[in-house]
Amino acid sequence: MNNNQLYPFERNRYYPGKMLTTADFQAEQNYHINKIRFLNDLMYGSGVICGLGVFSLDDQSILIESGAAIDGCGREVIIDSSTVKKLSTLEGFDSITGDSARLCVRYKEQEVHSVYSLNHNEDGKEYEFNRISEGYELFLTENDDRDNGYAQDIEFLAREVMFKSENYIGEILMPFTVCKNNNIKIVLEIRKLSAENVKLSCRGLLETPVFVTAEGAHEIEIGVEDLVLQKGETIRKEYWVHVQDNPAVSTELILRSGTAVALEDDAAITTSPNFSIRVKMTNVTPMELVSIETSKKNLEMRGIGLLDDSIPLADIKLVKNANNYLIDTINEDSAKKYILTPAQILKRNEYISYYVKQVDIRDTQKERPVQQISRVENRPSEFSNIATGTLEVPLGKNAREGDIRYSGEIPHGLGNGNVYVDIGYSHITDDPELSANQKCTIYGNPDLFSRRSEQMTDVETAVKVLNEKGSFVVAVKLLRNVDYLSLNFRWVAIKFPSGDDTELTEDYYDKSISVATPTVIMGTKESHFFSVRFNNMKATAITYELTSPGSGEISSDGIYTAPAKEGVYEIRIYCTEMPVICTYAYAIVRKKMIDEPTEDRGSSSANNDGTFGGIL
Repeated sequence: MNNNQLYPFERNRYYPGKMLTTADFQAEQNYHINKIRFLNDLMYGSGVICGLGVFSLDDQSILIESGAAIDGCGREVIIDSSTVKKLSTLEGFDSITGDSARLCVRYKEQEVHSVYSLNHNEDGKEYEFNRISEGYELFLTENDDRDNGYAQDIEFLAREVMFKSENYIGEILMPFTVCKNNNIKIVLEIRKLSAENVKLSCRGLLETPVFVTAEGAHEIEIGVEDLVLQKGETIRKEYWVHVQDNPAVSTELILRSGTAVALEDDAAITTSPNFSIRVKMTNVTPMELVSIETSKKNLEMRGIGLLDDSIPLADIKLVKNANNYLIDTINEDSAKKYILTPAQILKRNEYISYYVKQVDIRDTQKERPVQQISRVENRPSEFSNIATGTLEVPLGKNAREGDIRYSGEIPHGLGNGNVYVDIGYSHITDDPELSANQKCTIYGNPDLFSRRSEQMTDVETAVKVLNEKGSFVVAVKLLRNVDYLSLNFRWVAIKFPSGDDTELTEDYYDKSISVATPTVIMGTKESHFFSVRFNNMKATAITYELTSPGSGEISSDGIYTAPAKEGVYEIRIYCTEMPVICTYAYAIVRKKMIDEPTEDRGSSSANNDGTFGGIL
């Protein structure tokens, strides 16, 4: 182990007549050496730069290729030529107790080149070593023996234990801060703690108030079935959700009461009784957030503790016979961490160009959105309620009659609200009167003009305006086969004036919200998330409030915490921008007996169909 704090830096000051001693020359070397190692650690971190591949030659021997790496102290570790080693000759081999080991390399200095010393030391040595060789040494260790020191992930990721036993630990992790209107990954991580051959099954229902799945749900079924791991092995299951644009500054994820179950060989193990993860919500982009998080680690945080000076190269699975260990398999991916240098990034970009096209790939499948090119034109300030522009809808090759193509989402620049958008088909036509070609735009049915020009492309169009997002989407249906790769259109958008006269009561007709489980039975101090369904309307911001004091607590994202007192408590739920659309939920709170199940149960009342939702 080595402390990687190489600063503060101190260099020699030279002046006329200064007497230089061994300490001065050592200080000169240390200044430059430590500066390089400090920059290596800050700029690159630790890991393999190139090479250092590990291969099995026979049951007991391995080949380590030449290569370079940087350790946790910023020191360069270089294996200048490929080397062959027997496992039994490596340090740490005699300490292996399990069926796997990790091959590592670390920096090692060695004094070389013995020369005669004119000034003998006190011990009377006549010879001194004249050089220091910067070398390396290979060794074996148990997979979970390495000390990684301070982990920056603890500042970025929230972790909460779902279950734990002597054999397994299961945790749910996600970023402490999430970005609104972006996707986020929630991970179930399971790690094996023992060498026992035990089968694990676990499951639970994770409630996500402001996160929605691809199916539009506010809950995620998590878990694994019949999982068997080796000691030190870890698996991760990923669950992707979308963060809604909610006014809340924080939110909480909870495991629905009674749904968390973990079994080892059909025997139940302890699960977390009050599982919850609280995360912050922000309007910044993920790139901005990650840039801040990766840069805010200060020097004190980087210097905490002693860092492991070893660099993992491979995990080796072993088979033990009567007299020795034999090599079964070698896995580099699970152990090795690579460093991308600027030169490698340039080469990587060159190689990746063979797999990723730099321009948008046009989708030729039927009835599927594709990328589009759109330009909003400048308009005078006196026409602030009018916008116009052009757009291009790619068709792909061999477009045929009846094919439907969609543009992407196009912002019109007039903001949210009631906006009318019309589009016209632009093309070049032959004008016999002018004896020249001229550009024209047709709004409406182009079939009325198709007989006058053989170059006309007959299309049928429709526009979908997204009032709450300030944008629109265009759909194009071909009325005959064409050989064009794209169609050009001009669009015109007009924003209607806003005011009380446009907010008619009819706008709320047939719109309502309802609660997925309007009545729940729960214990004192327990939490429950009231998920809302939107009927004949788009999802919008929701406000939760208690109708009487002493009813417990309700968060802005719909997580209700019961009070310590038994009773029936009412929660009012309404659309933030349209309070007239509301519904109610009820919590029946009672102290639970020891043997009573803790899972939620919806009321058998007719209210379960959501008929509370509607207009007051």
